[in-house]
Amino acid sequence: MKPNSSLQEIADVIRQHQRFVVMSHVRPDGDALGCTIAMALCLKQLGKDVTAWNEEGVLEKFRYLPGYEIVSTPAEEPQEFDVALVLDTSVQDRVGKCLPAVKNAKVWINIDHHVTNPRFGDLVHIDPSSPATGQILYELFRQGDLPFTYEMADNLFVAISTDTGSFQYAGTTARTYEIGAELIKAGVNVATLSRSMYENYPRRRLELLRALLNQLRFTSGDRCASVSLSQATAAQLGVLPEDNEGLIDHIRSIQGVQVAAFFEELPDDKVRLSLRSKDERFNASALCAQFGGGGHPMAAGARLKGPFADAQERVLQAIDAALGAAPVQP
Repeated sequence: MKPNSSLQEIADVIRQHQRFVVMSHVRPDGDALGCTIAMALCLKQLGKDVTAWNEEGVLEKFRYLPGYEIVSTPAEEPQEFDVALVLDTSVQDRVGKCLPAVKNAKVWINIDHHVTNPRFGDLVHIDPSSPATGQILYELFRQGDLPFTYEMADNLFVAISTDTGSFQYAGTTARTYEIGAELIKAGVNVATLSRSMYENYPRRRLELLRALLNQLRFTSGDRCASVSLSQATAAQLGVLPEDNEGLIDHIRSIQGVQVAAFFEELPDDKVRLSLRSKDERFNASALCAQFGGGGHPMAAGARLKGPFADAQERVLQAIDAALGAAPVQP
């Protein structure tokens, strides 16, 4: 297994090169976009030539992030770079259309916190003990003596807050809180950012939640709760793919439920699975790995082949088998 490069080694390589592309995974969350923007802003401060890509660009709900304009969709014609930085991405091809848009890069740097990351790239720093890639980037900026601005602090705070469930999930450490405090000292306005993160949803998202809860399903002796979003329902409600982010937490929070599953019907007979666990004895990543996915022990995902109903049944049967083999108490 390729060993971790030190954060100082990565900082040194960053200083040595000029042309950079920064990328993160498809269907980006706050950690992916916050890290992408923070890294791009840091490179700009160093006087580097910076390109920042995401397959979806910046989703509407993240356009409160300072510097979001720096992120664009990938170029149609492949481009050459000195360094390709891949952030918060468990598998290289999860950057989607960004990957073929890189014609060549002298150095690939992979910074992530997913335990399932296969450690692709020339320089690798994977830290599964970190609850967010944003926490690793903060350490990189500080240990590497790289530029740090209040706009970067805002982006890293969003990255860490969203991936830790507002500093609540099991992976949150004392260091996470220390970094949060240091980001506040750097200029983060917690109240303003929190309103943007958690209190500024479009009405269509609430309509989607209502539709999902109307067909909420309980299995495995009520220990598993699941909801599903068909293409027909999505079209009827006029929702965007980003609107379902975080809705799984509503069913995960039900008393007695230990596993929550969200199924989304995609084009081309594909199904997107999001899985959440409330007990460390049920490993969401291990279950998703059965279907070609992965992630974290308490939060993971996969993409399955349809039909939609069949895919749901296969996953629910696997969950039932896992819970039966290692019963989880409410």
